[in-house]
Amino acid sequence: MNSPAEKIAITVNTLLYIIQKSGGICDFHKVFKILYFADQKHLSRYGSAITDDTYIAMANGPVPSMAYDILKSLRGEGLFTSQKEQFTPYFELQINKHTVKAKKSPDLDYLSESEMRCIDESIEENYHLKFSDLTEKSHDTAWQKAVFNSEIDLLDVAKCGGAGNDMIEYIKESCENRLAVFE
Repeated sequence: MNSPAEKIAITVNTLLYIIQKSGGICDFHKVFKILYFADQKHLSRYGSAITDDTYIAMANGPVPSMAYDILKSLRGEGLFTSQKEQFTPYFELQINKHTVKAKKSPDLDYLSESEMRCIDESIEENYHLKFSDLTEKSHDTAWQKAVFNSEIDLLDVAKCGGAGNDMIEYIKESCENRLAVFE
């Protein structure tokens, strides 16, 4: 299991990768939807999420909680407000404060080849979509089953990505093993 610092580093480098592959500047909504659909792919194919972030069912679709808090910190908002200086070397907000520019290249040691492949596919499929189309596409059964402003079940995300019963069982067991306390 990754430490909180490792989870932050993975998330920062995943965001940098998405933004860099999207031309160096991208709005929050598009970044989050690209990550969501990449996570669906990675879960269904390999049984693990890319960043291990928690998706929240918000009005415009699933939002990765930690990723959103990292980017909100640049505006002086959210859980990481006091850590804003930790993220300013990597990201710069644009005028509208909902668009972010990558200031550095991602450290690819934080991403596997399979994760980059799923992100690349998601960018190819989703980057060209308008805000309303991405929102509608992300209002899938995983989002619909969740309580508004609450966590979306990871198994539902995997199912929306096409995970079969064997993969769902594998993901379920992996989650249980991570939560188990060994004495």
